[in-house]
Amino acid sequence: MSYEMEDAMSIQTNDNYIGIEEAAKYLGVKPSTIRTWIKTKNLPAHKIGGKLWKFKRSELDNWVDNDKSED
Repeated sequence: MSYEMEDAMSIQTNDNYIGIEEAAKYLGVKPSTIRTWIKTKNLPAHKIGGKLWKFKRSELDNWVDNDKSED
C-alpha cells in the first residue's frame, strides 16, 4: 500500500463520528458548552436516533477556523 493511500485512510479514520464528550475534549471545553454552542453558535452536529449528538472532527475544525475569521 502506498503512503498516499495510508494517509487517506488515516484521515478517513480520524473523521469518524465522535460523541459529545470526545468533541468537548477535542475543543477543550465542557460538554455543557458544546450543547450551548449547538443552540447558539451553529456548531455542526448530527442528531442520531433523535437523542445522541455526533460530530465530525473536520466539521469542528472548519467551524473553529470560520468562527475565528469572523472576530
